[in-house]
Amino acid sequence: MPTPPRQRAPARDRGSVTVELAIVFPVLLLIITALIQYALWFHARSLALAAAQQGVTVARAYGSTVDAGRDSALEFVADHGADTLLTPAATAVAPAAGQVQVVVTGRSLSVLPGVAGIAVSQSAAGPVERFTTAGAP
Repeated sequence: MPTPPRQRAPARDRGSVTVELAIVFPVLLLIITALIQYALWFHARSLALAAAQQGVTVARAYGSTVDAGRDSALEFVADHGADTLLTPAATAVAPAAGQVQVVVTGRSLSVLPGVAGIAVSQSAAGPVERFTTAGAP
């Protein structure tokens, strides 16, 4: 039995792939741009957290000051990611007796030129080291 000849697609369907691609491509490009922006924000956030933890480590050391912790956090950002975390700032406070907290803020890089990056703020806290005697509170 002979096979029936294939019918050609009607002429009205020609170019439909081009139209579909013109609709889908901008959406795909937007998704890729959003993923890259998220990755840049996440990396800046991780850097800010590491800097805050470094600042707390220095500030809570025996005989250290909160200012040394702040300076250490800013130095950490400068050494490990000055081009990742833009306009970094750090504050170090003693929220309670025997405690220290360092907050690192800044902005992540932006994929779009002329648009400010997403704000980043991370903090770390810990007890100040001190010597005690046995049985003392």
